[in-house]
Amino acid sequence: MTTPPDRRLVFLLNVAHRRVQRYVEAKMAAKGGLTAAQSGALFVLGQGDGTLIGEAAEALDLAPSAMTGLIDRMARAELVERRPDPKDGRALRLYLTDKGREAREDAKAGVEGLNAHLTEGFTDDEIAVVSRWLSSLQSKFPKGDPA
Repeated sequence: MTTPPDRRLVFLLNVAHRRVQRYVEAKMAAKGGLTAAQSGALFVLGQGDGTLIGEAAEALDLAPSAMTGLIDRMARAELVERRPDPKDGRALRLYLTDKGREAREDAKAGVEGLNAHLTEGFTDDEIAVVSRWLSSLQSKFPKGDPA
């Protein structure tokens, strides 16, 4: 039996991800060049200045090496700064700059608009089911689980 077109969940999820990602990247590039990953980092750091790079990587589901490159680019753009951890001289903590806080507010407004666009035409109950399903994927496919 063939899977009905509206139930090809892996295909639909992949297409939706690519289209939303392209849409987000184009919108963000038009508003100052932030990437989705940079916006995510700004949101994480905005919840707690002084976050360790490993903590930020974990929150964003990124490899530490990818996070380091991301923070390097953000530091060059003067969105974040690294400061030594006062208790562990080997560790660096990440802090938003004034420019980073401003960029975070712009990104937050963009995400709110995007969420409104994504949920348009659906009831709160329908969105709750979609949200629950998408959230369940994180436990069904844990980070680092190849199987």
